[in-house]
Amino acid sequence: MTNRKNSVLIICLILVIVSVTNITSAWAWAPFACDPRNGLTRSLRFCKVNLPIHARVQDLIGRLNLQEKVGLLVNNAAGVPRLGLQGYEWWSEALHGVSNVGPGTKFQGAFPAATSFPQVITTAASFNASLWQAIGQAVSDEARAMYNGGTAGLTYWSPNVNIFRDPRWGRGQETPGEDPTLSAQYAASYVTGLQGNYGNRLKVAACCKHYTAYDLDNWNGMDRFHFNAKVSKQDLEDTYNVPFKACVLEGKVASVMCSYNQVNGKPTCADPDLLRNTIRGQWHLNGYIVSDCDSVGVLFDDQHYTRTPEEAAADTIKAGLDLDCGPFLAVHTEGAVRQGLVTEAAVNQALANTITVQMRLGMFDGEPSAQHFGNLGPRDVCTPAHQDLALQAAREGIVLLKNQVGSLPLSTVRHRNIAVIGPNAQATTTMIGNYAGIACGYTSPLQGISRYARTVLQAGCAGVACPSNQQFGPAIAAASQADATVFVMGLDQSIEAEARDRTSVLLPGHQQELISRVALTSRGPTILVLMCGGPVDVTFAKNDPKISAILWVGYPGQAGGTAIADVLFGTHNPGGKLPNTWYPQDYVAKVSMADLDMRANPSTGYPGRTYRFYRGPVVFPFGFGLSYGRFTQTLAQAPTKVIVSLSNDYATKNITTLNNAVRVLHTNCDIPSVSLHIEVKNTGDLDGSHTILVFSTPPGDTRMPEKHLVGFKKVHLSAGSQQRVQMDVHLCKHLSVADEFGIRRIPIGLHTLHIGDDLKHQLSIQIN
Repeated sequence: MTNRKNSVLIICLILVIVSVTNITSAWAWAPFACDPRNGLTRSLRFCKVNLPIHARVQDLIGRLNLQEKVGLLVNNAAGVPRLGLQGYEWWSEALHGVSNVGPGTKFQGAFPAATSFPQVITTAASFNASLWQAIGQAVSDEARAMYNGGTAGLTYWSPNVNIFRDPRWGRGQETPGEDPTLSAQYAASYVTGLQGNYGNRLKVAACCKHYTAYDLDNWNGMDRFHFNAKVSKQDLEDTYNVPFKACVLEGKVASVMCSYNQVNGKPTCADPDLLRNTIRGQWHLNGYIVSDCDSVGVLFDDQHYTRTPEEAAADTIKAGLDLDCGPFLAVHTEGAVRQGLVTEAAVNQALANTITVQMRLGMFDGEPSAQHFGNLGPRDVCTPAHQDLALQAAREGIVLLKNQVGSLPLSTVRHRNIAVIGPNAQATTTMIGNYAGIACGYTSPLQGISRYARTVLQAGCAGVACPSNQQFGPAIAAASQADATVFVMGLDQSIEAEARDRTSVLLPGHQQELISRVALTSRGPTILVLMCGGPVDVTFAKNDPKISAILWVGYPGQAGGTAIADVLFGTHNPGGKLPNTWYPQDYVAKVSMADLDMRANPSTGYPGRTYRFYRGPVVFPFGFGLSYGRFTQTLAQAPTKVIVSLSNDYATKNITTLNNAVRVLHTNCDIPSVSLHIEVKNTGDLDGSHTILVFSTPPGDTRMPEKHLVGFKKVHLSAGSQQRVQMDVHLCKHLSVADEFGIRRIPIGLHTLHIGDDLKHQLSIQIN
């Protein structure tokens, strides 16, 4: 009995030591500012937490001289020792997990890794807004924990919400896809998860980038540093700016990043209409605007937009830029002020915007232990719950593109020996895509499949470039002896990445040849798993009866191998949908990446972009995805007519309509949404998830979209069950369209609502 009691005491003592060590490691660094141990600064007005933030901010700015102010305008902001301010690195990244891309984050000591969720394009394929928010919450837990431990900042330049309009864009993998509504919802959900819902307080500060019309990196001699994106007001309003607007208005994001490129001849970081008038004026950003890294230097050195560097510094600050990722403003702003090109008051306003965010983060509240979230530490990183969430996200993002009868799922009884072939079969870091950190651990596709069956591995190719067919022989032999063959093919960061756009959407090198030749001799079902961010033209596989099934897994994160195997063997019933149109190769052969027009132009033969405006043949359409189960949906209830009332300011005036459409500005947008009640039934034998996609085709001219997404919802149904789902479609937000002047209008007349591919409902919109 005594020995047992002593053992219990020893265990308790160990737990206390571990707990204290955990807390100590989380707080064992000096506070950013207002250190309670610093007698010279702790009584300063900006350190008094009971005062309003704006008063504290103004007090701090009033104590700074011009040189000190200028040192705070850049990402590696200088310290102000006399006021007890440490230097601060603003640049950290958290695109799909805490990343080490930015210099503000270091994986070391008690924080050797962080949970690496699937790349954004994969997570977007889940069409699950609650999942996106949950990932943001998990990532911010880990980010705060690392900040408490002194290895990370609190300002994360994520997410990337640019529209993935061209399949060749190397950074498309970082985005939620081609659709503005999908991207807007992703942006708002992920930002809300990261920042939390704590009133004026922030858990971490998110940043939506890259504003705007930025989706060309390095293609056919054109690069992002010199590219002038020629964009119509219509396309800016109904496509490119939509996710950024949602970031600010719905996600309440703390920051927006302007991009390298010019838009209609002006660098975005020096355009007052884009920054001061739109982001801050129309959308009322409560936060700061930051440049992409070295953008201010680029507009002077590469684009030659101004004659002197001081003019470049002045132009960007006057346009509304608050922070420069890069040294340019620290070097040239003081000279710009001395020359009268920009006022010190404008510099003060920029600082007010950045310091306010730091105050909202609690960085001026003393010890991290005294702040909100100060209890987060090493035990909150790579937790089992976070890793389970990464696995769930990977499963939900996998899209089943083809499945011949009886092919998938595989059986552990009939398919005991699996030939696993392809350059991504043993992928680890490839699975996390770009802007990632160090994962908690990896399960490769081969390891995942090995948990279900005996495996024989053959690469078949020397990397994804697959430069020759010299390794085909062993792969063919393995497939001819196996019960089933699984190819794990596709791309990696050597093919698509930042500063690396593709010129083709075909599989690289000899990959297609390998797949076709092995499939001819495969004894059992042949499944093609595509690991890639951007779409690929796999028409050959789609049409080849020897290729039984096709899965797209994107870049599925640290648990990708487990998720792939779970789908292959039916432990998880796939329910993902494509967030992009998959075009044939002849489409990209005819379309320049530099053409940003969304709408088709019959007079020139330009085919248009995305499912909203492109009418030609596709390999797989936007929103496509199969399941192992069967789901039916019926429209149970929906209005047939809606009256649009004018706002009080316009109700007594003679309001004219243009092309039979009324300005959203003139209408009462507080009116209730149109509610659709949809009955969804799982008529199959397996539990599974079904995504309801609702599109609208507005009345009007040929410049209107053929249809555009107005809402989506994911529901999980057990076999044989059914559920009634309410989908709310807001008239002003969802059923309005942009005219050629970029003005949003609600078309009057008959709108067609599409629920999935089969259901259609006519909705008449009239003016009161």
